[in-house]
Amino acid sequence: MTARSSAARVLLGPAIAAALCFALLVGLGVWQLQRLAWKEAILARIDARVHAQPQPVPARKDWASLRPADYDYQPVSLRGVYDPRREALIFRPAAPAGLAQGPGYTVVTPMTLDGGGVVLVNRGFAPLAWLDGLRTSPPAGETTVTGLMRPPEDRNAFTPADTPAKGVWYTRDPASMAAALGLADVAPFVIDAAPQGGETGWPRPGATEIAIPNNHLSYALTWFGLAAALVGVFAVWARSRLRAAQ
Repeated sequence: MTARSSAARVLLGPAIAAALCFALLVGLGVWQLQRLAWKEAILARIDARVHAQPQPVPARKDWASLRPADYDYQPVSLRGVYDPRREALIFRPAAPAGLAQGPGYTVVTPMTLDGGGVVLVNRGFAPLAWLDGLRTSPPAGETTVTGLMRPPEDRNAFTPADTPAKGVWYTRDPASMAAALGLADVAPFVIDAAPQGGETGWPRPGATEIAIPNNHLSYALTWFGLAAALVGVFAVWARSRLRAAQ
């Protein structure tokens, strides 16, 4: 057996391992490109929705059949009467861009609809000092609101536990809020009220966060870059082993 053939046998195992790793890295890159296309389709759908004309809020009889993917960010209009005695606060660690600085709350107030049922309306963001006297009550009597439909928010391992006894939540959870506030016949979604223009008090509408991160292209390039680096490192190493064998 020649030295070259012996070195080739030594390289066989590492070459197979490197090929498998290369295939895995390329596969991850391709998967991220697929995720990129999926995310861009979602962003395009959201952009089309938020600029559409408001539609009447779904009727009470249709609430049970609604799917979040079909209505999230859908502009709607609704008419009813606010109940300021039963408000819920959702803590936010940072204010939405352009509204304020620092942490605060989105203020959720139930509205009893003319057509029946109750919808929780996110009237906007208020800074922490809102609890110390900056509060502006919602309009009295029948009121028309336009805004975006939003589904319940998911929790994760880092989400603090809600404190309904204090009226504070850490996620948008219509069912939990309704139970704590003693409300019945409540919609499974929340309406983020849209700015009407000229608002100066708190809470201030326009708290919807539409900036959804889309980093899949950078992730894909990272995986492809690692695959290319693997090829380069293996080529240099294999060449050095062959030279040593000669």
